[in-house]
Amino acid sequence: MSRIGNQPIQIPSGVEVEIEGSNVSVKGPKGDLTRVLDFGMEIKQVEDVVKVTRPSDESRDKAFHGLTRSLLANMITGVSDGFRRELELVGVGYRVQQKGKGITLSVMLSHTVDIDPPEGVEITVEGNNQITITGIDKQAVGQLAAEIRRVRPPNVYTGKGIRYSGEEVRLKPGKSARRA
Repeated sequence: MSRIGNQPIQIPSGVEVEIEGSNVSVKGPKGDLTRVLDFGMEIKQVEDVVKVTRPSDESRDKAFHGLTRSLLANMITGVSDGFRRELELVGVGYRVQQKGKGITLSVMLSHTVDIDPPEGVEITVEGNNQITITGIDKQAVGQLAAEIRRVRPPNVYTGKGIRYSGEEVRLKPGKSARRA
């Protein structure tokens, strides 16, 4: 029994869901998303509720039941509210600048790093060390945030680097702490 897969998805007002076989398209105030959910699941819409049912109790169907429901729920949430990820740069000399739609990172490398967002994702810079990524596709927003963080992940000894807002970096003790 899938606890996530059995939960119904409420459709907020202003959002339209169209289901044609395995093709699902969702339109809302922030935009529209289309995805092919070809996992063999049966997707039904009754008034303002979408329900996902699996064809059998085989392990493959159980595995994709919750995934299909989560993908649909994220599509509906994305077109109604959107998703956002916030990053912060920690360290002396670590800066970010807005460059058109993209950003330029100066993070103590021998060169600056330019990052351009994919279609449907926006990057905004607040100050010179805060990055906000917004969009309607949860996967695209999270992927771009991970790519930016990968440029200079937090150092485990000093804590300097690019981290998610609110992320706690556990610092390791250095050599001098071991000797004492």
